[in-house]
Amino acid sequence: MILGVGTDLANIDRIAGVLDRFGDRFRNRVFTEREQRKAVYRSKTEAGEASTYAKRWAAKEACSKALGTGLRMGIAWRDMAVTNLPTGQPVMAVTGWAADRLAQMTPAGHIATIHVSLTDDHPWAQAFVVIEATPTPSVDGAD
Repeated sequence: MILGVGTDLANIDRIAGVLDRFGDRFRNRVFTEREQRKAVYRSKTEAGEASTYAKRWAAKEACSKALGTGLRMGIAWRDMAVTNLPTGQPVMAVTGWAADRLAQMTPAGHIATIHVSLTDDHPWAQAFVVIEATPTPSVDGAD
């Protein structure tokens, strides 16, 4: 079952301007160390640092919407983190208040999964998040 859906659109040039103006203060407030390492790596590619951060910014906004709160009620930017599987597929992990909210939303006997899709086409970066709950597999193998 779908527990929440969120989407966000971020302007890559706006994020580049924020990076120029606030630098590490912005990076450290919003992004995890792992997200920052990914952006540094991507700064050497055509994708670029600002694009990488803009997609992750959009994903965090979209996730907060899917959690049903937006960026209110104690959620912190770094409570939501985008990483990538070896295949390149983006995944969202939540900690802190965001994890608490996800647990509250998830019905008993279910496991929540956060699906995330990212895309960019300069000057725009977009993210789409779906939170899904699936029944917990039974211990004895019977469903």
